[in-house]
Order: sequence, then structure tokens, then C-alpha cells
Amino acid sequence: MSSVVKDVRRAGEAVIVAAQGEIDLRCSPDFHRALAKVSEERPPILIVNLGEVTYMDSSGVGTLVEIFRRTKEYGGHMVLVGLTERVLSVFEITKLDRFFTIKASEAEALDAVPGSD
Repeated sequence: MSSVVKDVRRAGEAVIVAAQGEIDLRCSPDFHRALAKVSEERPPILIVNLGEVTYMDSSGVGTLVEIFRRTKEYGGHMVLVGLTERVLSVFEITKLDRFFTIKASEAEALDAVPGSD
């Protein structure tokens, strides 16, 4: 696990990846590797908890877009949760808040995914 990925755990059908710190050009390759490894397992629901991420640049956003596409390709659902105001603003500025499903908590993410009851 990389220093930016704090934890990977399962909750029913979902795999939850909790990230922390700054996701920038320096550490986004580690973030990408960790998410790619999880997506190779093809979880029906992939939740990326960004609650402890203090900063994210375009390389981190690009990683999330790529993993979203991979997840969609195999029929899975990806949800981002816990975005701080600073990180959420990056998604709003780029209008990616319309592209991703973004929820306040992991519980809300599980409730938002069809068939995850």
C-alpha cells in the first residue's frame, strides 16, 4: 500500500479505498497503482473515501477518471465520498461533479448504488 492509500477494506459487495494527504504528481502513480489493483478484482461497488485528502491536482483527478471508466466497463459502480471543500471545488471547477457520483459518507454511497441493499 502507498502512503496516500490509508486503507482498503470490504463492506459487503463494496471495496472501500480510503486515501489521505495530498494527491499530486509525486504520489499519484502510487494512488493509481492501488486503485488499478482493486479495480482488477472487479468489485461491484468501488468507494473511494477522500475524507482525509487535503489537496488533489489534475494527476489525481485523472487517476479517478481512468478508474471510473474501468469500473464502468465491467459494469461496476464507483462512488467518491467525504470530499473536503477544497477537493470538491476541483471537481466543481472542472464540472466533474456531474460525472462522478459524490456522497457525503460511505453509508450514503452504499445506499445510492442500485442493488446494493
